[in-house]
Amino acid sequence: MGMMVVARRVEVATDAVRYEFGFDDRFDRVLTIDPTTLQAGVEDGDFDSAASAITAKIVNLWKSSGEFPPRAIFAS
Repeated sequence: MGMMVVARRVEVATDAVRYEFGFDDRFDRVLTIDPTTLQAGVEDGDFDSAASAITAKIVNLWKSSGEFPPRAIFAS
């Protein structure tokens, strides 16, 4: 069974980058990434496979471009 997780950036600050994310454009969760350490967490405390997958996608895009992307999609 496949999975598609979509994220959109909602805030960029010096200490955190925030994304709303969810399945199939249902942005019902919030992901926060520390831009210095790249440590990530979710507001609901459930760092599950969807959160892990979209975090990896966002961090890889950041590594390739030097900027946190406005949107990211993970599909498997």
